Parts: sequence; structure tokens; C-alpha cells
Amino acid sequence: MPSAVSLAPFFLATLVFAFVPGPGMLYAAAQTLSLGRRAGWWSALGFHIAGLWHTAAAALGVSALLAVVPTLFVAMKFAGAAYLVWMGVRYLMTPRSSLPDALDLARPTARKALRDSIVVEVLNPKSALFYLAFLPQFTDSAASFPIWLQIVVMGLLVNTVFTLTDGILIEASHAVAKRCRSSTHLLLLLRRLGGGLLIALGVNLVLARQQ
Repeated sequence: MPSAVSLAPFFLATLVFAFVPGPGMLYAAAQTLSLGRRAGWWSALGFHIAGLWHTAAAALGVSALLAVVPTLFVAMKFAGAAYLVWMGVRYLMTPRSSLPDALDLARPTARKALRDSIVVEVLNPKSALFYLAFLPQFTDSAASFPIWLQIVVMGLLVNTVFTLTDGILIEASHAVAKRCRSSTHLLLLLRRLGGGLLIALGVNLVLARQQ
């Protein structure tokens, strides 16, 4: 692995990226506000799994295709954005009469939250390019481990830190939702807020430019 001197900037940069609210944290918060704590944590797990995919893609060089094939970047961007907007619109259109059913925290909802988050994050080309651009700059060609293995190890560390910070926002969102649980009006407002966040994330992804 790279030396401790080389890894110090890596850990510092990782903490900065982790604690600045990004799409992953906002997505998990939106799911928590809309569907509850369990859905939030399953969403975080989905993002973690997708992060493993991005790490492997960066280690194998697959993510480099996004940097040299603009059409692929645009296709992934619009597919991911459309999925986010579709989810957000569904939350916004939830009628007050069906709110108890919409907030059901049964297993199928949790599985759906996991599936949705994996799809959203895997289809996010900006995440793929982040791992591709961020991890290799901290590798050391003179280290005993090959470059690809260094990327994998650092990717696992980054992904773990990101998941932990997602968890902080999930618990904060859950605390807010718990205080509002006695009011159907406030619960509906939180669901609308969650839907709005998802739509905003979709629009932000559409506007994202290839670096």
C-alpha cells in the first residue's frame, strides 16, 4: 500500500467529501422522510453496494469508458435522472387517504428501497467518474500492492465512510419524522419534501456535465 504520508491526504479528502451533503446523503434522507427509518437504512445499503460496483469498475478501468464515450455518459445520466424524477413524482402524488399504506415499513418496502437505491447509484455516471478520478491519484506505483488492489482497498474505505455519514443523516431525518408522526398533515408534508428532494436530485443529475 502507499506510505502513511501518501495516505494522509487521502483520508483527509475522504472525510471532506463524506461530510459535505451529497446526492447519496440527500437520497437516503428523502427515503427516510418518505418511507421511514428502515427504508432509509436499506437505501444506504443499496448505495454502499453500488459503491462497491463503482470501486470495481474503477479498478478494472471500466469507468474510463464514461470519460471517453460521451454518449454512454449522457445515456446513463438521463436514465438515472428519469428514475429519480419518477420516484419523486410518485411521492408527491400520494393522496392523504392512502398515507398509512404509503408509510408501511414492511419487508417489501425495504427491499424496494434497496433495489431503487442500487439502480439510482449504478446509473449515476458522476459517481463512477468520481471513483475513477479520486482513487488513482493516491496510488503508489512503487508500493508492494498492485495499483488495482490499492484502488479496491481505498474504495472500500471511502465507501464505508460515506455509508457512516449517510447513517448520521438518516437518524437525524428519522428523529424529525418521529416528532411529526402524530400529525397526518405533517407526515404528508414530509413525504412531499422527500419527493421534492428526489426530483431535485434528478434535475441536478440532468444538468451535470462530463468533467
